[in-house]
Amino acid sequence: MGDTASRLLHLLSLLQARQHWSGAALACRLDVTTRTVRADVERLRSLGYDIDATPGSNGGYRLRAGTRMPPLLLDDDEAVAVAVGLRTAAASGVDGVGDHAMRAVAKLEQLLPSRLRHRLSTVTAVAETVPAERDPVACDVLAAVATACHRNEQLRLDYCDRQQESTRRQVEPHRLIHVGGRWYLVAYDLDRADWRSFRLDRISPKTPTGPRFVPRELPGPDLATFVTRGRMQALWNYRARVTVHAPAETVAGRIPTGIWTVQPLDAHASQLDAGAHTAELLAAYLGALGLDFSIDPEQAPELAEAAATLARRYAAAAPRTP
Repeated sequence: MGDTASRLLHLLSLLQARQHWSGAALACRLDVTTRTVRADVERLRSLGYDIDATPGSNGGYRLRAGTRMPPLLLDDDEAVAVAVGLRTAAASGVDGVGDHAMRAVAKLEQLLPSRLRHRLSTVTAVAETVPAERDPVACDVLAAVATACHRNEQLRLDYCDRQQESTRRQVEPHRLIHVGGRWYLVAYDLDRADWRSFRLDRISPKTPTGPRFVPRELPGPDLATFVTRGRMQALWNYRARVTVHAPAETVAGRIPTGIWTVQPLDAHASQLDAGAHTAELLAAYLGALGLDFSIDPEQAPELAEAAATLARRYAAAAPRTP
């Protein structure tokens, strides 16, 4: 590579590393005159890099986004990070992104030197990316909802639930989150006056968006847990509260994280809010906690009956030895 080409790459690397450079500082770093810097900037512009130049004592050069994608200069760590990120993006669950991401990875890997290809192959050989579930999200839906979140604008949407019933919702969109291979919108539902999570592949956003809103305090510090709890509760056909005869800290260590909730009653007892597909399954789950618990037959008659049935069945299955 000639001296001019090497200097252009060095200049491009400097402009990408910092937002603003004076001509004198660039000349010093490149060991050339400021006149040469001006000429090199013009060469980069001819290659598609949009570089602003401002005169005066406080002037200098700034690289900004242009109208087309010019060549990109990455260091070793950045190149490997981009390749790994593109492989992950291929399983993001956004319609069409996977093919584009894998084509970009293929292009990047062709340009990597052998030492970096070895580093990347080492990572990908032992790392497993979980593919997205079915029903990918359309790119335009992802973009529209993300824009409403960013601008704090109310969003009207049609939402298709698990029973394939569509409802019109008016929400304040706050965050997008990727959980379990799917994209979800965490939003405040204005009609229900409560927080909800919506599967993005079931959303049909309407335009124009509504008025701007003041962001609310989020429903918790861990939105992934909030979404997971909502997913599980949507599958529950039966819920009940039981008293567990153990401290809340002990109970919390034995229940599904973020799905069931526990509140202390006193130093030795807790109230557990739990759910399952059926009362029979919930009774089995409670028995598997390995803790004593009580069921109020007036508040949860189905659970009390299911627990009694299981008790008889277990007793019959394991008769006492003489």
